[in-house]
Amino acid sequence: STQSRSSAASDVYKRQDRVPCKIKLNAIFKQAHSAKILLFVLAMVTLWLLSGHKETSEQSIKSEVNKSSDYAMTNFTLTIMDMKGNPSRVITGSEMSHYPEDDSTEIIDPIAQFIQKGKDTWQISSNKGFTVGKGDDILLTGNVIITQPDNPDIELHTESLNLDTLHNTAYTDLAVSMKSPYGETDSVGLHASLEQKTINLHSRVKGHYDAPPTK
Repeated sequence: STQSRSSAASDVYKRQDRVPCKIKLNAIFKQAHSAKILLFVLAMVTLWLLSGHKETSEQSIKSEVNKSSDYAMTNFTLTIMDMKGNPSRVITGSEMSHYPEDDSTEIIDPIAQFIQKGKDTWQISSNKGFTVGKGDDILLTGNVIITQPDNPDIELHTESLNLDTLHNTAYTDLAVSMKSPYGETDSVGLHASLEQKTINLHSRVKGHYDAPPTK
């Protein structure tokens, strides 16, 4: 009858209405479950990263602790003699520290004078100096200036310079500027022989020169 068909249709409608709701709730549950898994994975990754960062920090701290100086000097003057007992180099600085871990020495505000009997003295200064072992090779960095105390009007400027104290030579591959009362010369790279009093500018040499006034 009409009432039976209406009741049957109502039951079908209700069953059909329940199914989508069940699917929607199930989908929401699955999303929540996936989110939980995602949060768990993110938490594990975060813990792993924090653990790695902690280990790196501990290693850095341990490295800093291991690189502690065994002796240091402030406002010092160090005179180095040659084989005949004559002073060949005089080094001054505001601070010097030695690190036994790698037998390295760091100097703050170093000024090195290369002394040769009967010849002009070379003077090289910088912000920092670094050497290993006996100091045969010295790396100077930051505002490196090469000049002669007897002729201070001529200066060479660069940002890094390697000193070979065994052969009394100095070299760099960085930009170099040579200043004098009569002009300025720029180049890239320099090699200087402190014994022969010669300076070779490597490449890209350019500058200007004003001839001194004639008497």
